[in-house]
Amino acid sequence: MYEDLVAFTPYFIYIVKGIGVTLKYSITSVFFGLIIGSSLALFKVLEIGLLRFIAHAYTSVFRGTPVLIQLSIVYFALPGLLGVKLNVFVAGVIAFSLNSGAYISEIIRSGIESVDKGQIEAAKALGVSPVLRMKDIILPQAFRYILPALVNELINLIKESALISVIGEMDLMRRAHVVSSETFEFFLPMLTAAAAYYVLVLVISSFAMVLEKRLAL
Repeated sequence: MYEDLVAFTPYFIYIVKGIGVTLKYSITSVFFGLIIGSSLALFKVLEIGLLRFIAHAYTSVFRGTPVLIQLSIVYFALPGLLGVKLNVFVAGVIAFSLNSGAYISEIIRSGIESVDKGQIEAAKALGVSPVLRMKDIILPQAFRYILPALVNELINLIKESALISVIGEMDLMRRAHVVSSETFEFFLPMLTAAAAYYVLVLVISSFAMVLEKRLAL
């Protein structure tokens, strides 16, 4: 058993190197997802029928279809329609960002709507402009409410990013499959990938708990 573990060490290092790829996709996609989600959330709370309809339709489509199908459409179908070939990273980030934006929009919308209406009415009475109300009163409070949900979305995206392996990206999951095919051993490679994902989630969750405590002070 000891000899087997020693022999597996190079493969372990090879798999763990995929953490960087997984984080690259997850962090980049959450960044753009926040931009998309924030815009959609504002559309949903504004009293403009067309924008609200567009935002809700977008959310319905991307929450109602599997991420794998969205990824496949972006990587395999769009290049044929647009005549431009997308590399794996760009296709992955587009698909994950569009999907994440739909979920983040609902998170932000619920956070905005959870802010005490009395404060908003008081700000209106004092003549505070809508932009300043949103920037200085609503969003800072909403952020504290939605932080756990945003962290949960990042965690979900880290796990969902394993789907990028189906179009050839060398992330944790893909590297585990490569090692399994070379060694005909499935338990240790998959256990290594699972442990790596778990450690990532644990680190992010711990960081979020510290941040929540600081915001609560």
